[in-house]
Amino acid sequence: MKKYILLALFIISYNFILAQQYKFTTVIEIPATSVKSQGKTGTCWSFSTSSFIESEIKRVSGLDVDISEMYIVRTTYDDKGWNYVMRQGNAQFSEGGLAHDLMNAVSKNGLVPQEAFTGLFGEQISYDHTKIIPELKDVLDRYIKEDSTVTNWEKQTKVILDKNIGSYIETFEYNGKIYTPKEFLIITKLLPDDYVTLTTFTHQPYFSKFILNIPDNFSSGSFYNMPLNEYMNIIDLALKNGYTVELDIDVSEPTFSQKTGVAIIAKNKEDNKKGLTEIVEELVITPVFRQAEFENYNTTDDHLMHITGIVKDQKGNKYYKVKNSWGTDVANGGYIYISENYMQLKSISIMIHKDAIPAKFIEILKI
Repeated sequence: MKKYILLALFIISYNFILAQQYKFTTVIEIPATSVKSQGKTGTCWSFSTSSFIESEIKRVSGLDVDISEMYIVRTTYDDKGWNYVMRQGNAQFSEGGLAHDLMNAVSKNGLVPQEAFTGLFGEQISYDHTKIIPELKDVLDRYIKEDSTVTNWEKQTKVILDKNIGSYIETFEYNGKIYTPKEFLIITKLLPDDYVTLTTFTHQPYFSKFILNIPDNFSSGSFYNMPLNEYMNIIDLALKNGYTVELDIDVSEPTFSQKTGVAIIAKNKEDNKKGLTEIVEELVITPVFRQAEFENYNTTDDHLMHITGIVKDQKGNKYYKVKNSWGTDVANGGYIYISENYMQLKSISIMIHKDAIPAKFIEILKI
């Protein structure tokens, strides 16, 4: 009899544990291109926004295109160099960037498919840019200090970039036809000016347009400021209507785990570890708390990813299905499920097509 009682207790305990472990069901799922790896680079902004525009190209033209992330990176480094030199070194010069940097690069330089510009050489199969920025910055700093060894910083940085990422290409073949990058952009039907960036902070008036002062905003891009509830509603409405969303978010929290595939904000810190595998109560987020966490640097501009859907756990809690660029050898095949509470607190901004924004806000924001 004793062994049967123990067996029953074991089964009850086991079932209780299973009941608490995450079980996700799909609510909305918008198809996206395959998950890629940014390797040892800080170019998440290009990988995620390229994924975003791949979905947009599919939506507006029906074309399945694999965009070259490194072509965008290559062209953007030239702009970063110019910005750094003109500011006499009083600016951040790093691998980081934001979604609008890709759109700026596309408007200026067009698009290139991955097969035409891989950014890899010889036997390379993964990206490693750990030495590029130090080499570039050394040249730029010496020029700024009027070191006689650097008389033409553009020429010298071009040598570094050509060697490590690739030289500019004027034409390429795609599906049996020859295109320039700008001609290729035309066939995708992507219109960079149709995309806007939204954010939600209290240090600027709601429904205003302002430059968000974060380190990676080297190009001084503007953001439209929304109340937190409207910001979240726009994300949901966009996904519901078939638009994916580009996301800038803080991933430095211990409760963000690509290993387990979830990101949550536990109400009690002692539940942080537990919350990575089991449902725990989450913290209620207010605009005031969100702003405080931004101003004390607990929320920082860390990483960009691509929102492609919504899932729910067995208790009905909402999570955003987010495509990452850390490869597929992680949980959920490279996706992470970010809770609604985490999104409310830790998201910095989103980029979406202007048609995904309700008409009343288009009028208010004067987009």
